[in-house]
Amino acid sequence: MEDNYNEVRKNWWDRNWKWFVPTGCLGLLVLFGLFIAGIFFGVTSMMKDSDAYKGAMNEAQRNKLVIEKLGKPIETDGMVSGSINVSNDTGNCDLQIPIKGSKGKGTLFVVANKRGKWKYEEMSVYLEDTDEEIDLLQK
Repeated sequence: MEDNYNEVRKNWWDRNWKWFVPTGCLGLLVLFGLFIAGIFFGVTSMMKDSDAYKGAMNEAQRNKLVIEKLGKPIETDGMVSGSINVSNDTGNCDLQIPIKGSKGKGTLFVVANKRGKWKYEEMSVYLEDTDEEIDLLQK
């Protein structure tokens, strides 16, 4: 007696699609998230590496009134936001830099244009606790 039973073997996709589809979708989402994070951190580090950012932070850290109101040390407190555009020796920036000291928090606002070196149009610290603004360009 001959057995007419033939085993029909499913192909790879029919056997594995239940785990492959969710894993593939999750993998694509993770890659997309890493790509966006890479762009974000690249832009943020570009802002922090700019001379405009460094100059403004230096002014805030040396200003006696800012130190009196926020305390020492004055340092960044979160994500820098705004925009910076530089091409060769020209450019412009409009940055909002969250800062903090031992006594409080604030935001450093910077607006500048570059023609060889940065010329600041606005550089001020807004103090959260007192709704006060300190103009760092006033001497």
